[in-house]
Parts: sequence; C-alpha cells; structure tokens
Amino acid sequence: MKPLPNTRNACVAVALVSSSIALSEAFIQPASLSIRSPASLTSPLVPTPRRSTQRTGLSSTNADKRNQLDDCFNVICDGFIRPTLFAAALTASIFSSQPAFADGTPNEDVAKPTTSSKLNGPPAYDEAWGLIKKYALDQKYNGQDWDEAYAKYLKDISSTSTDEGQIMKATSNLVGSLGDKYSRVLDKESYARIQKFDLIGVGVTLMPDPSTKEIIVGAPPVQDSAAFQAGLKVGDAVLAVNGVDTLGRTAFDIIDQISEAPDANVVTFTIRSGDEYRDVTMKRELLEVKDPVSYRVSETREDGTKVGYIRVSEFNSRVKPSLEAALRDLEGQQVSAYVLDLRGNPGGAFQSAVEIAGLFMSDKLATDVVDGNGVSLKFRTSANKVAIDPSEPIAIWVDGRSASASEVLSGALRDNCRAVVMGDQTFGKGLVQAVYGLKNGYGLVLTVAKYLTPAGTDINKVGIVPDVSKEEALPSSPGFVPFFGSDTSKVDFNNVKTRMSAPMCSTIE
Repeated sequence: MKPLPNTRNACVAVALVSSSIALSEAFIQPASLSIRSPASLTSPLVPTPRRSTQRTGLSSTNADKRNQLDDCFNVICDGFIRPTLFAAALTASIFSSQPAFADGTPNEDVAKPTTSSKLNGPPAYDEAWGLIKKYALDQKYNGQDWDEAYAKYLKDISSTSTDEGQIMKATSNLVGSLGDKYSRVLDKESYARIQKFDLIGVGVTLMPDPSTKEIIVGAPPVQDSAAFQAGLKVGDAVLAVNGVDTLGRTAFDIIDQISEAPDANVVTFTIRSGDEYRDVTMKRELLEVKDPVSYRVSETREDGTKVGYIRVSEFNSRVKPSLEAALRDLEGQQVSAYVLDLRGNPGGAFQSAVEIAGLFMSDKLATDVVDGNGVSLKFRTSANKVAIDPSEPIAIWVDGRSASASEVLSGALRDNCRAVVMGDQTFGKGLVQAVYGLKNGYGLVLTVAKYLTPAGTDINKVGIVPDVSKEEALPSSPGFVPFFGSDTSKVDFNNVKTRMSAPMCSTIE
C-alpha cells in the first residue's frame, strides 16, 4: 500500500503501469462505451432513480472498440496473464452439491463420454474434455454434440502418445470449439504466472470432496510451488489450517482465516494422505505481487469535509488487507467522504471483490452467481467487518476498462445504496472463469458461470451504466496520471448522499 503525497505541485512523470492494457506501443483508453449519450446521463443536481435505466445495443463504433479491448484479455501482457480470471483456489467451494461449478476436481470425478466409446485419449485431453462437459457454462457446447467433439479433435492421437505439443494442440482445438474467447489452455509457464491470484500463496487448490465434504486438494499443485515440494497430491484431505479444523468450512473461510495475517510467511496444513497423517508447514510465495492500492487525503473542503482518494489497480492477493489498512489510516485522519478509483482496473480474484464489499457494508448481498445448470448462489458480504462509518458517502470512478471484479464491486455497492458510480460505462464482463490445473502441469481456463448484480442485472457485454457522467464529476486526466488524475474537487458529495438515500435508492436484503 502506497500513500500518495498530499500535494498537487509535483512534477508528473507518466508511465504505463502493468495494470494498464497495452497494445504495441499504444495505450488503449477507449471512448465511453455508454449506451446512452453523455447528455442523457442523469445530472448530479437532479437525481433520478437509478433502476429506471434503459439499456439498448452498443453502437457499431463503440462495439468495435469494445471488441478491440476485449481481445486484450486473451493475451499475456506485461509478463502475466491479464487478471480477468476467477482465482483458481476459490471456485470449487461455491456449490457444496457440486453442480457445474468448480475449479479443480479429481480426475476420477470428471464426466465420461455417454457413447459406447470409452475415454481413450491422452490424460490431459481426457481431463479437459471431462471438465468442460461437467462445468462449462454453455451446456450446449456451442451447438456441438460433446461426445462427437471428443472424437473429432482427438483424431489419430493415441492414449500412449508422448508428443506433448501435439496433445495440447488437440486439447486447445477442443477448447476452442466452444467459441468462447475466455476459455483456453494455459501452458505451464502461463499457469504458474496466474498464481498471483493464489490467495493462500502455496500453489494449492482447495475444494470440498463431493462425498465426504472434507476440504481436499482439488488439483495438482503448481509445478515447483511450496505445495508441490511438500508432496501434496490430489485427493489429500486438509484437516486443519494453522491448527484450526476445516470441518464444516469452505475454501473461502480458509482464505479469510489466512488473510487475517497477510504478512505471515508460512502456513501449516494438517494433511491426511491415505492412512498417513502429517503436519506440513509451507512457505507462502505471492510471486512478487505488487501492492494494488494507493491513497491520500485529496482535499479538505470549506464545509470541513475531508476527502479520501483511493486507487485500486487490480484485485490480486494483496488487495483486501492493503485496502483495509488504507481505510483505517484515512479514518484515523478524520476523512468523511471517499472516492474509490477503479478506472483501468481489469479485475482479478472474484473473492477479493466480495471481501472488499464487506469493508463498506455488513451482511449484504454482493452478487448472484449462476452456473450452467441454472443453479444460483447468492454471495453475501461478511458481517461486522466494516472499516468506515456506514454513513460516509462513497463515489466510485469507473471507465470502459473497469471490468470483471471491478464490476462486481461497483454493482454490489451501488445496488445496496452504499455508493454512487461515476464516469464512463464499464467494460461489461459478467462471466466467471475457473482455472483448473491439469495433471501434466498445463492449465485450463473455462467459463463456468455468470454473475448478476444484487438488483438482478446481467451486465455481460453491456457494463454498468454510471449514475453521473465523467464530464460532471471526474478530472480530465486519466487515473494513471499521478495527482491530476486524482482531483476529487468536482464530486458533489451532498448529491452522493441524496442518491444513496431513500426514496432515490431502495436497499436490497
């Protein structure tokens, strides 16, 4: 966490940071993806109920720009995978009944062809096919018979083939047949790099066993990670974490426990592997994850309002403890109004967005996640972990590059009357990806669910329409420009309070 100097007279050196999206040498900052024209956005002086917003199709120009930006989410930029993925260690714990929503599963549990043929391809190919059949959001598989697709893309590769390149090419073709730009195969290096979103920090995926409900190792540990070196294997039961029993808990609960001591260098698992019991202490490695939070007191107004500006560049494994510390510090400085800047934030770990929402509101619906079988799970924020006064107004700044977890957080706070969204229409990524570790060290990224805001809005390919336009409330400089990009003077916090209150906003229980 980096407190920003409280000055506006510094020389400004502008650099493209790793959380930005770069194409060649050009910094992409698309025009507003607003469905409505800026003139038709509601004025901060004359509030109108936000839920009356009408949505139509994107214009062709904006759609082209959106597609150009959308393509960036499929490549490795700045040395790591673009953070638009659902963190690997999280998804399996969501549905204890194990519908089509999980992040890693023992290979014995994956779906098998329903035709007379048996699974006879290379293990990685078979594993990917089964995971897709069981967990894909699109249970029509892009109009294909998935059993026929198995044979079509396997072709002449035998189950004993050792040509890894050929095997993974066939696997990639199989995944590509889904027609989903977010679902893809990761090579070993890419899969290792994505562990920046591993909130436990030892390269292990935890999930509930579908039979016993015990927390188990759900996928092969990342190559050369602490869990890999400690000899953890798929199916090992994790009976306790740092001496606390896991019985009756989810992977989310365990991550919450670990995040209470974010600077801890080690974590200890009590493992049952077959008939053997042992304690395994592993060194936590967060792969030099950068602190995504910067903040400062941006101004003190004539009426005594002290404004705190907080920028969050991505939702990685450090974001929650860092943001909480920033809020506590600003509260100690008597800040009474906040700007949360999510411009250019492409997302990251889904769970982080839900956890962060809990710093602003207690036990409220954050989002509704729906899997490929139509099974729904409502995520609520933690109870009694609010870091600031619930009456303090919050303005959220967004733009066309605010995506995924940024939209989860924005939608959660806005629909619960806890914040007002300002800026340009957001990117519109309402899909959730899971990252599965394959036995050969590769990874599978698969779209497994969609999410709705607490008000039931599906924002995929649409985005969140701001309550207040960029021209009315945001600085002219973009968010990555120090000092000038964090000028909060145009934000009308009295109007924010009005919009957050009845009858302008109705809270959701």
